[in-house]
Order: sequence, then structure tokens, then C-alpha cells
Amino acid sequence: MTTSPPPPAGGYAPPPAQPMNPADEKLWATLIHLGGLFFGFLAPLIGYLVLRDRGPFVRAHTATALNFQLTLIIAYLVGGILTFFLIGVFVILAAYVLNIVFCIIAAVAANRGQWYTYPLSIPFVR
Repeated sequence: MTTSPPPPAGGYAPPPAQPMNPADEKLWATLIHLGGLFFGFLAPLIGYLVLRDRGPFVRAHTATALNFQLTLIIAYLVGGILTFFLIGVFVILAAYVLNIVFCIIAAVAANRGQWYTYPLSIPFVR
């Protein structure tokens, strides 16, 4: 009688992720940056959780997009608090414009296959 090895501690071990080809990595990195424009931190977060093991290029781009969107959340919160002093409106407006500009620049860089790091971004995720 043969016995099989016991299951892993969690009960299920997913198969290792298949690496993506460079064209797919560029496509997904571009979409993650553009997703930050429309869905805030959700698109980079989902992209990071799903794609981080699929290649170094897409991992770096999803992590940097997530870091930037989390930094923007902090800016929006600070701006919301400072709205009582009227300066918060300008902080929120500046964060909104920076989100549009930097996400487009990052998407273009990702589409070209270039590495990109957002300026003014706090590195929460590495």
C-alpha cells in the first residue's frame, strides 16, 4: 500500500506562476498604470497581487503604480483635512493633476519597455 505525502499546511498549494513573455509584461504594465487613472489604487493592487510572480518587469511596474496610488490617497486625505483652511482644495487639485500626468508618462514608459519610478512616491511596496 502506497501513501501520498500530506497536503501543505494551508491545504492547497497553487501551481507556480508561468512567466509572461516581454510583450505581455509590457501590455499589463501599461494597463496597470492606466487603471490607476480610472480606478485609483484598486487596479494596481489587484495587478500586483495577481501578476507579481509573472515577471520582474510587470512586478516592478505594478509595485511602483501601487506605491504612487497609495501616496495619492494620503495626499487626498491631507487635502480633505486642509479644506477647512481653503488650501486643501489646491492640494487635492494638484494631486489630481499629478495623477493624470504621471500615470500617462508611466504608461508610455511601460509600453516602450522602459523601467519607471514615479517621482514624489512613498515606497510602501517593494
